[in-house]
Amino acid sequence: MNLKVTEEAAKWYKDELELNEDASIRFYVRYGGVGGLQPGLSLAIKQVEAAEPIAEDKAGQVHFFIEADDEWYFDDRSLTVQYNEKWQEPEFIYD
Repeated sequence: MNLKVTEEAAKWYKDELELNEDASIRFYVRYGGVGGLQPGLSLAIKQVEAAEPIAEDKAGQVHFFIEADDEWYFDDRSLTVQYNEKWQEPEFIYD
């Protein structure tokens, strides 16, 4: 599994969440939400340090990662986080 966060998406997170330089953002699985890869679940984010990352990327001075305990959700797919110009927010692309 791979994780790719575009510079545009990283800038959105940095600006929207008022992140400091070298912040760490985890993508994790939560119950509910819309547009998830698995029915009834979706991805959420929180600002924490990595413990056991299985996928990582650094963009816009921000460290983005996914922990090993969420690997099952991706079903052997990778995640690209890109900025959607129309909706003016990040979107998740599962490859």
